[in-house]
Amino acid sequence: MYSLLRPLLFQLDAETAHHLTLTGLNLVHKLGLSNVIVQPVTGKSIETMGLRFPNGVGLAAGLDKNGAYIDALAVLGFGFIEIGTVTPRPQAGNPKPRLFRLPRAQAIINRMGFNNDGVEQLVRNVQAAEFKGVLGINIGKNFDTPIARAADDYLHCLATVYPHASYVTVNISSPNTKNLRDLQAGEALADLLDKLKTEQTRLAQLHGRYVPLTLKIAPDLSDEALTEIASLLRRYRIDGVIATNTTLARKGIEHLPHADETGGLSGAPLTEASTQVVKKLVQALAGEIPVIGAGGIVNGADATAKIEAGARLVQLYSGLIYRGPQLVRECVLALG
Repeated sequence: MYSLLRPLLFQLDAETAHHLTLTGLNLVHKLGLSNVIVQPVTGKSIETMGLRFPNGVGLAAGLDKNGAYIDALAVLGFGFIEIGTVTPRPQAGNPKPRLFRLPRAQAIINRMGFNNDGVEQLVRNVQAAEFKGVLGINIGKNFDTPIARAADDYLHCLATVYPHASYVTVNISSPNTKNLRDLQAGEALADLLDKLKTEQTRLAQLHGRYVPLTLKIAPDLSDEALTEIASLLRRYRIDGVIATNTTLARKGIEHLPHADETGGLSGAPLTEASTQVVKKLVQALAGEIPVIGAGGIVNGADATAKIEAGARLVQLYSGLIYRGPQLVRECVLALG
């Protein structure tokens, strides 16, 4: 069905089509017609980070920023769902247009800028959902919070979402919030991880349950930077790492319409680069911390490649724009 709808959706502005698709999916779910667009699939369960995942294929953050469509997305067959990125206060994000398709490359460029309704609204949406599976919540900082005070935003979000999350992802790798990626290096990262780990310990005692922390990193890091990040992840006993976010590179798409748009590139052009980051991180972490592979998964073989590179789980987003719900089933089956 999606293959029939996609040409119509692609006639619309990308962000308009995004909201229309989610609204339609939600309506189909509420009418009890999800079986019309989804074939049930059973995958191999995986245990990692102290959690049991029904299968290893998850939804990456960014598709459902406010957690408003959790139940509708759950029926697509994901083993886990990650919502966000959410910030302490609501913010509109960057000016439109800010989302661009590159169909010939099966790619997306976005400069959304953490547009969301704020962490309090996200929590209300999560509380209203019926979903009982593994739910990740991705947290960030407001655009106008000085980078020197970024930790305050992350700590506020962590404390607010902690009782409602299966795990929490710390997003310091979006290229669309000024200076955010500065938090991926040196003392800035060490300070942030130290504060987050201390707060996680406090919250675990307060709520009587341990919620894992994962860090989402960029694909544009040097080998030296990856080694440093791996060392800090081990030092502060962070529970997992997601590799990767979108890239600033434009290799292989320079000639395509929209290739010169500012923002992060995702989709097929990112496949190999993100898989290489997974492989290098797995080696640097020496099996101590699980890696979740994301970036450029547009078919089952791409998902398998991430697992073969050492990832424990994978996440999808941009591939869904081009393949639809069938991609979830294909990847689950590919992973056994």
